[in-house]
Amino acid sequence: MRVQAIGLMSGTSLDGLDICFSAFEKNNGWNFQILHAETISYPEEWEKKLRNSIHLSSEELLELHSEYGFYLGRKVREFIERNHLQNIDLIASHGHTVFHQPKKKFTLQIGDGRAIKIETGLPVVYDFRSQDVLMGGNGAPLVPIGDELLFSEYDACLNLGGFSNISLKQNNRRIAFDIAPVNIVLNKLARKFNKNFDENGDLARKGTLDEILLEKLNTLDFYSLPHPKSLGIEWCNEFIFPILENIQPEDALTTFTEHVAQQISNIINQNSLKSVLCTGGGSYNTCLIEKIREKTESRIIIPEKQIVDHKEALIFAFMGVLRMNNEINVLSSATGSNEDHCSGVLA
Repeated sequence: MRVQAIGLMSGTSLDGLDICFSAFEKNNGWNFQILHAETISYPEEWEKKLRNSIHLSSEELLELHSEYGFYLGRKVREFIERNHLQNIDLIASHGHTVFHQPKKKFTLQIGDGRAIKIETGLPVVYDFRSQDVLMGGNGAPLVPIGDELLFSEYDACLNLGGFSNISLKQNNRRIAFDIAPVNIVLNKLARKFNKNFDENGDLARKGTLDEILLEKLNTLDFYSLPHPKSLGIEWCNEFIFPILENIQPEDALTTFTEHVAQQISNIINQNSLKSVLCTGGGSYNTCLIEKIREKTESRIIIPEKQIVDHKEALIFAFMGVLRMNNEINVLSSATGSNEDHCSGVLA
């Protein structure tokens, strides 16, 4: 069985919209091939809309939910036409996270899948997280199903995006959890230098390590909580940004990069991981990667660019394929929900 699907991913760091067209085949296990993939940068207007979405009124948010759905649909249609794509079985869209409060039983990813279907005429699977939250889970991380079925040759898969998360096998069960914020904080600090991100970690290399700040960061309660656990922008607004406010931006970048490296290497070392596949935009932050490598003996493997940039979009496409087959696409061992389940709303 061969299925061809488009996956859409918009991360909290607002690097852009990832679109990944892939083929999946099931023969004694699943195989994949990325056929075309792009990251489309958001125009300033859209970046601002999405960044400020957390502050909108209910009516404004509902309007943006529809508007962003049509925007996604247009971008997919243009992607299909530009690359002359054919035989597309479905689109799977993560949407853009505005709220994520699983303890209160809600999470919201905007970008109405029905609008994507209207624009493209293709079946769409969307809203992958809500069902898991209603079932007592964190609604995150969801990518471990792809790590389990598509990338099982590695001891662990580490994603460095807006937040860092890891998935690994423990007692023959795939567990996964968020480790720490990454680009959602580093990018905000870089904007103080009129840069969208800290390229190669060059700014972080210039600052001075603030030991008092580092201690404050490392002793935040989240890091001592057991898994499963997940992070959202609300947590950063409450616990991270206030303690960075009065620190020189360069020193804050240096110290926060060190903090992230320490938290990630702690997890790698605690689990005696030998090989870790590292993807996401933070994989290009050579300062961060060097710091992680210094603190662990694990092989930190950075794969080909297509997988670094588009692994999450690839896996959401795969989750859409599993949803269409009514197969399990969310692992309770990763999210903490009551049971494994098949999630996603079909438009």
